[in-house]
Amino acid sequence: MCPLAGAELVRTPVHLYRYLLRCCKLLPSAAVQTHYKHAIRQSFNSHADEDDSERIQIMIQRAISDADWVLNKYAKMK
Repeated sequence: MCPLAGAELVRTPVHLYRYLLRCCKLLPSAAVQTHYKHAIRQSFNSHADEDDSERIQIMIQRAISDADWVLNKYAKMK
């Protein structure tokens, strides 16, 4: 299960970045949203020089599954 529709369309780091920011809008409070937006931005900046396409695809898959985990965690807290 993916957090948002369209996860299967994420192919590039920029698509991933936009997708993850949309996922943040589903989080319960502004403070939590700000925290994860900052973490996403930092991670994007730290991996901006990655040029191995296979590694990029692995990171995209892991980021989508992590987003799913985070959203499920907060959904269970409601």
